[in-house]
Amino acid sequence: MDKIRIGIIGCGGMARGHVERFSGIKNKIVVTAVADVIRDRAEAVASVLESKPIVESDYRKILKYVDAVLLVLPHHLHCEVTLECLDAGKHVLVEKPMANNEEECIKMIKKQRETGLILMVGYCMRYHPLIREMKRLVDEKKYGAVFQMSIWTEQLTCYPEGHWARSAKLLGGGQLFSHGCHYIDLLLWFLGKPLWGCHIGTNRGTPWMEREGTSNVTIEFENGIIGYHFGTWGARGSRLKYSFHVHCEGGMLEMNREQGKLILHHRAAIHNAGIMKSKQVEEVLMETPDAKPTAEEMAHFVDCILTGSTPLTDAVGSIEGLRVIWKLYEAEQKHILADLRGLGLGTFKI
Repeated sequence: MDKIRIGIIGCGGMARGHVERFSGIKNKIVVTAVADVIRDRAEAVASVLESKPIVESDYRKILKYVDAVLLVLPHHLHCEVTLECLDAGKHVLVEKPMANNEEECIKMIKKQRETGLILMVGYCMRYHPLIREMKRLVDEKKYGAVFQMSIWTEQLTCYPEGHWARSAKLLGGGQLFSHGCHYIDLLLWFLGKPLWGCHIGTNRGTPWMEREGTSNVTIEFENGIIGYHFGTWGARGSRLKYSFHVHCEGGMLEMNREQGKLILHHRAAIHNAGIMKSKQVEEVLMETPDAKPTAEEMAHFVDCILTGSTPLTDAVGSIEGLRVIWKLYEAEQKHILADLRGLGLGTFKI
């Protein structure tokens, strides 16, 4: 079998990190070309690749050398470049969020359907082995029914002056849209159809952000479960960092990304105000300290190309999650609850 020829379009800091994603599938792919408007950045990425790819500053010049592309670009360029790549007969893995508005997302979906090519969105957290195991345990009700899922992502992200991500228009919104879209996607994937929700965001503590740099989302789901996400780009210190908690009737599942552990907390005593510390059991269910979800994501992309399968994180699922975020933003401006009925995964129709 000939190897699938991969091109990387956009070679900023993220692209250099994404080079790691190819390590486990070298028998299936070869990176044949890289492109960036700043040629030095493309040269830097090419220099760490064994394949010694072609380097161009115009992405259109690499399309004849590739079968599929990884797009790591500013959000406002996702739609335009994706459409051009699909038109050229190339499969596309585009970084999240898919595009900055619904019209662009729909154009991308229509083009994918017209061409029959693979269009996958980079929601890499769905491919994290600890998240996948947590999802399996939740679906099987291993520890009883779920009643609350909470996700915390705390980091310090300060873009330099003049960077495109400082612009709400180019970013597509604020921290929730740019980064929180990962976790809204996970809440919908785990918990089902949303009913109502609210978002409160602030750029206090992140004055470099035009829109929110800190975000709080609460969603009520049809099944009575509550989902919560707290994300900030202003954390000068953190204890939780990246933590995922699922409260079930028989215990609490914790995915601690920093430690690379999936932990079950259970058998806690009923709260007694006279006892300062209640006893509980903590069991490590799974450890993957060196997990690379982007590598799993890329392997899935390649498998979809080879088999013609629909990606787990396809374009349709992406717009369904983004529609929830857009509704949350809209309601926040009006200081009301967001009506999320009829939204969520499995609801999109053109």
